[in-house]
Amino acid sequence: MMSSLLGSMHQRLLQLTKLLTSYVNQGRHNQALTLFSHMFANPDLTLDPFAFPLALKSCAALHLPSSVAAIHSHSLKSNLLPNPFVASSLVDSYGKSDSIVHARQLFDECPQRNVVVWNAMISLYSHSNDVASALRLFDMMDVPPTVSSYNCVIAALAESEGGSSRALDLYGRMRASGMTPNLITVLALLPACVGVGALSSIKEIHGFAFRINIHKHVQVGSGIVEAYGRCGCLVNARRVFDLMPQRDVVVWSSMVSSYAFHGQADIAMLTLKQMESDNVRPDWIMFLGVLKACSHAGLTDNALHFFDLMTKHYGIEACSEHYSCLVDVLSRAGRLRDAYDVIQGMPMKATPKAWGALLAACRNYGEVELAEIASQALFEIEPENSGNFLLLANSYAGAGRYEEAEKVRREMIERGVNRRGPGSSWVISQ
Repeated sequence: MMSSLLGSMHQRLLQLTKLLTSYVNQGRHNQALTLFSHMFANPDLTLDPFAFPLALKSCAALHLPSSVAAIHSHSLKSNLLPNPFVASSLVDSYGKSDSIVHARQLFDECPQRNVVVWNAMISLYSHSNDVASALRLFDMMDVPPTVSSYNCVIAALAESEGGSSRALDLYGRMRASGMTPNLITVLALLPACVGVGALSSIKEIHGFAFRINIHKHVQVGSGIVEAYGRCGCLVNARRVFDLMPQRDVVVWSSMVSSYAFHGQADIAMLTLKQMESDNVRPDWIMFLGVLKACSHAGLTDNALHFFDLMTKHYGIEACSEHYSCLVDVLSRAGRLRDAYDVIQGMPMKATPKAWGALLAACRNYGEVELAEIASQALFEIEPENSGNFLLLANSYAGAGRYEEAEKVRREMIERGVNRRGPGSSWVISQ
């Protein structure tokens, strides 16, 4: 009789856990938490470690730190905290609910920390752009790191300012430890290679991707095309592009942007037409990449042409980033009034990037009147940015208006705006 009852209870728990899983996977998180609450309140059910991570996933999705804390308390009462999957889920959910401090506190208090728990905390730091803490925790690991451990930090370094070289160094440590990179590693490394212009590293990663047969993966292919293109190796970029069995809009965008980036606007246009023939419609992201490339190459007329093509031919609505690129390319070419007209005609509020491009160009071309307009807009948007004050002061000084230049510098000091430290860059010797 007792064994029959226990079997029935176990079967009931399995059914409810399966329903809970379904709710979570379907994004029905409120229903999932309601079900978990009923399951926990049922005195006849003894929840196992599988139910807690599911409920925590819903808490994180709904950004409910108080609910995470409640489940944390339940897990302590149920003596489930030593379970590494419960512990890692708690760490992850605290972090995703904007409570990284609580996540770290829980991590430090965990009685047993396997690599899953370590990776959860490292991943939180990485995704919150706290690269220093992620790297420091990675170096503190008292269990052997996995490929996922390396991938989290490599990706965070590659995306951080000045972190590309360190990402490649960490990749070297990963290979030296005998670990085999995977798809995620390759995708994380390609931006780092572009960041330092390391063509030899791109070739190495391309070769590795070919050996483990992931080179035909759409994301990998588009990443390799873009990496080769940004480093000026258009022949290799085109070869990879032509050999790809499937080419989505991202792959086409990488190829078109690569040509535009190096001033080959005619070939970019031809590739765009081939894209249409392949029944792939360009999107706003592709045109943003093309406009950025035109801005980098100083191709003003081409940028205007692509902008009109996007808005008039394809009917794609321009966003603030498109307008900022257009302002930038016009400003660099000395067409300051045209750039200002673009800002004035924007259907949304101009970004600091747009005003900043105009202000920098005003200093270079000695246009004080527009410099005053741009700087006043920037002082309102980002009052703590010392660069805007210095650009205006330099514009005055360049025009021989030294008293006004000194007045701007005094105003910067009175507002308590501090100068930024010097910049730095990395170069990898090929």
